[in-house]
Formats: sequence, structure tokens, C-alpha cells
Amino acid sequence: MAEPNNPLTYVALEETPANGVHVLQGQGNALAIETGQGVVLVDAGPGRGRTGRMIETLRERTSAPVHAICYSHGHLGYNAGVPQWQQHAAERGDPPPRLVAHDRLAARYRRYRETAPLQLRFAELQFRIPIGTLEGRLEIADPTETFSESLTLTTLGRTVRLIWAPSETDDCIAVWLPDDGVLYGGAAVIGSIPNVGTPLRTLRDPVRWADTLDRLAALDPRLVIREFGPSIEGREVVQLVLGQTAAALRWLRAEVVSRMNQGMNVVEILHDIEYPPALFEQPWMAPVYGDPDFIVRDIFRSESGWWDRNPTQLHPAPSDAAASAVLSAIPDRGAVIERAQALADAGEVQLALHVIDLLALAPGDATELATARGLKAEWLRALAEDAKSFVSKSLYLSSANLIEKGTGGSIGIR
Repeated sequence: MAEPNNPLTYVALEETPANGVHVLQGQGNALAIETGQGVVLVDAGPGRGRTGRMIETLRERTSAPVHAICYSHGHLGYNAGVPQWQQHAAERGDPPPRLVAHDRLAARYRRYRETAPLQLRFAELQFRIPIGTLEGRLEIADPTETFSESLTLTTLGRTVRLIWAPSETDDCIAVWLPDDGVLYGGAAVIGSIPNVGTPLRTLRDPVRWADTLDRLAALDPRLVIREFGPSIEGREVVQLVLGQTAAALRWLRAEVVSRMNQGMNVVEILHDIEYPPALFEQPWMAPVYGDPDFIVRDIFRSESGWWDRNPTQLHPAPSDAAASAVLSAIPDRGAVIERAQALADAGEVQLALHVIDLLALAPGDATELATARGLKAEWLRALAEDAKSFVSKSLYLSSANLIEKGTGGSIGIR
């Protein structure tokens, strides 16, 4: 049943939302669709034990071969388990499953291979995984066939249509089952505010995401299964959720650009903009993973360069040298710590961080610097307690852990 004032219902992991359609617990809510030619699987899971449990669950439901594995999008982990499914098919004597993805996924995988250590480090920071844990664990299995706009799989008894749905990535797909009125929205339809502007990720286009939501809504599905979170049940509710989410994204674009045209920088915009409750205080727009401030930042950088408008940063000195120079201008380091502590005690933790960075970013192991870093880590954890976004919480906590391990007052990728 839907919660009071919340029109969303939840399709539990491994539940059957339609006859012969099964939700499996993969990296997110993966999907297994029974057809006359076998199972069409959407996402193979992250590999190892999780993918193994997906295989076990599917075999409790059907003995049919896996006809195709479709990649919902190209982020690492969602299809690291492809080799296990291929091995499973071979052990059963089944034909190898088709591996189907959008044609832009190939470019993403090339980039991920080129930047593999960076991508793994980002994932560890964002998901609070000990640094170095993911090394060698996220396999990349290339698809065997791709499509551009849409692809209807040749199946018997059930139409399975793959639709390009650019949103979180430019290689996202949705899966439309017109015979059932069921849409698998994948990464385009998530259980919270669209995660545009995630701090460690490349640019995402909010208007393109809004356009995708409009195209999916035009299919008029009775049920939308999300990759994470509650499903959307009922045609009217589907139109409400997808339509208002698209409207919120377009509102953000217009408001940020208007302020940029007035000459505001990104920090000024963040403190000037007010998010209307009718669009943003809705169950489907909760900042569970993303955050409206992240979207503001991404829109800003999509129309602006990297410069923060401070001329000092055009050709900056090395970070350690700059921090040492600042430190040399502070005659009383204890006063900095006292002032920062007073701000924190007054509840102004963010301001306390700005002050303590005068010491925390400086190189060296002097007592005052170690104290400053310890306080910074403590206050980052305090901010994490109140952070609504999972990503914000994770980056605060991961940074605090790294600072306490001796990386200095800021963190790099080494």
C-alpha cells in the first residue's frame, strides 16, 4: 500500500510485478523478463556473490535459458557479473546470451579503461569503501551488439523494446513492455531527485534528462519499475511523477541561467536560489542520493569554465606552497584554532571549516596542524550526520577518514 500522502508503492526485490517479469537484487533492481525465446535480463549485477544469488533466484522462478543481457547504462558494477551469467549458460549447455547495449556505451568503456585507477578511487570515496578494496574487482564486459534509438528484441509471446533514455549517462536505456504496460525506467527514473552534478562525476544534462522523462511518460505505462526505490503504479501517478520531475529540472536550468546572466558566481547562486516546495518537496524529489545544489553546480559549469572568478586561482601556486605561505602569515596559530572552535560551538560548522583550513591544509606535522586536521575530521563527521544526500554524507565521512590517516587537510586521488 502507498504511504499517506505518498502516491508511490514499492515493488520489493525479487517480487513479480507482472506475469513472468521478476525484479532481482543486482547492483540495483535488475529485471528478468520471461519470453518465448528465453529470459531477457536487464543488468547482470556486480559479480561474485551478488550475481550468484541473482542466478539462484532466477532458477527458482524459471528454467528457461537467458536469451539476452541488456545493459541499463555503462556505470561500473551494473554488468560486472556478465562473465558469471555466460559461464552459467555454458554449464547448462545453453547458447551464449546476446549482450545488448546502447552504442554510446563503447566510448564510456574506453574511457573507463583509460582512467581505471581514478574511477575505482572515485567509487571508493563515494560509497565509503576502504581505499584499494575495489582494485581488480570491477570487470568490464563489452556488449556484442548495440543500437541507437530503439531496438525491439525478437522474442515470442512478449514484445521487449529497448529505448535510448539519456539521463544519468548518455548510454542509458529504458525497457518497455507494451503488452504488459510496464516500463523499466532504469537510471532515467530513480527513487529520488535526479543525480545531476554528483561531485566526482562528469557533466549531466538536466534538460536532456527532462526530455527523456517526457518521452517515457508519452508511452503511458501503468507501472514504472525503477532501478532503485519505489515503483510508480497507476497511469495518473506516473504522469504526475515524471512530469513534475521534468518540470523541476527545467525550472532549475532557467533559474540558474538567469542568475548567471546577472553576473552571479556559483556560490552566490547557491545562496540566492530558493527551491519551490511544489516541485522539490515531493517524495520522488527527496535528496536521498542527489541534491538540488549539485544540479545548480552542474548547470553552472555547463555554461561556464573552471574559473571560480577569483583571479588568484588563474595560475595558482602549488597547493603546499600556498598553504605554507598562508601559515607563515599567521602569528598566532592557537587563535585560529580558538576562533574555529568557537564557530563550531555556535553551530556554524561550515564557517569553522573555512577558518580551520588556514592551518589544516598546510604541510607538516606540527602540533597545531595536527590539531587542526583532527578538528576538521571531527566537523566533517558532524556535517555528515545532518547531510540528506548519500553522496554528501559519504564524501564527508571518506574525507574525514583519509585526513585522520595522514593525507593532510584535503584529499587527492593517490
